[in-house]
Amino acid sequence: MFEKRRLSFWQIWNLSFGFLGIQMGFALQNANASRILQIFGADIHELSWFWIVAPLTGLIVQPIVGHYSDRTWNRLGRRRPYFLTGALLASLGLVLMPNADMFTAFMPALWVGAGMLMIMDASFNVAMEPFRALIADILPSDQRTLGYSLQTVLIGIGAVVGSWLPYVLTNWIGLENTAGVGEVPVNLLLSFVIGAIVLITSVLVTVFTTKEYNPEEMAQLHQAEGAANLEESPGKLSDIFTDFQKMPRTMRQLSWVQFFSWFGLFGLWVFALPAIAQHIYGLDPNDNQSMAYQNAGDWLGILFGIYNGVSAIFAFFLPAIAKKVGRKKTHAISLVIGALGFLSIYIMPDENWLILSMIGIGVAWASILAMPYAILAGSIPPQKMGVYMGIFNFFIVIPQIINALIGGPMVKYLYNEQPIFALVTSGISFLIAALLVARVDDKDDEVVTI
Repeated sequence: MFEKRRLSFWQIWNLSFGFLGIQMGFALQNANASRILQIFGADIHELSWFWIVAPLTGLIVQPIVGHYSDRTWNRLGRRRPYFLTGALLASLGLVLMPNADMFTAFMPALWVGAGMLMIMDASFNVAMEPFRALIADILPSDQRTLGYSLQTVLIGIGAVVGSWLPYVLTNWIGLENTAGVGEVPVNLLLSFVIGAIVLITSVLVTVFTTKEYNPEEMAQLHQAEGAANLEESPGKLSDIFTDFQKMPRTMRQLSWVQFFSWFGLFGLWVFALPAIAQHIYGLDPNDNQSMAYQNAGDWLGILFGIYNGVSAIFAFFLPAIAKKVGRKKTHAISLVIGALGFLSIYIMPDENWLILSMIGIGVAWASILAMPYAILAGSIPPQKMGVYMGIFNFFIVIPQIINALIGGPMVKYLYNEQPIFALVTSGISFLIAALLVARVDDKDDEVVTI
């Protein structure tokens, strides 16, 4: 009987290496998009609205990419064409977003910047989900937790570099972090260009070092696992709606965990800078040009790098912890620690104490990036892996869309223009997600081997 080959540690590392560059670009976006949009003229309560187009695009794109990647085979393979295309488009967005003021002859820089945010986020999503499906495609069941954990390590490394880069360019290299009204500082401009270069390079490492199973091998694997041959049932794009209705029970249960997890994360990415600038630095809500504001933005990059660095370190321990206490309990405890990190931001006396808050958020981030996918992979029919990974993305982007719609008005009307309470809401959301983990059936909880 044909079985999946076991990979060495470094083969699994190369399998996910492209995520280093993807997450470096994603971290640059998350830490600096609100800052750039405010420089171009966005008000605090409008920020979430500018972010809405990105997850809305992902909602449409992801299942389509998943559907077709399940049925693709060309010279690059099955999943590789999609994450390579996503990486190229995301790199274009990285280069153009901070340079949006170049296009003011055609439309306001704010709208160009928002459009580039849409292209970047949608393209990151196009690249990410085929990578996650690639792990499930290639690795045997007992190596998947290791695979997703190493993916999280690389995500953490890339995110640390991306988050810290503007601060490093200013404080170590000496580049300016201030500019004229409506202009993006040079340290941000160069950071985004470097991020684009690293993104393309790292994805190419995975493309050239990873061998996917060919259609004949995949058919043998599907038959061995009791699945239908894809070539005999090519399927239609409209089947996505049928697949959605027939999603596995475990996936439905995880969807609620994902909803509250990503609702909380979106609040962090959109409102962290104005919340910290106002609540910790004592700045006016409308200040988006002063040296103190730019310093707050650079420090936020350091804080984001810390939570991503913690996630990279903690991810190394996830397989051992999950083996000891189970994947569900590991995920629930991690989410509670993350909730405490969010809630503690409100009481921290200065910016340096926020490091402790980010350590807690980093523990939760590591688990969010690994445990749900490790649990999910065992419940999905192998011939539907791509489309279901795409559908699973619904429960990442829908909470972001909802937060984007209501987050700004909540800050303006419910929180009296104090975005710090958006971060408190994120902490409460994480606590709800932790409680919902108990309802999940983990049908493929395995003994992890390395």
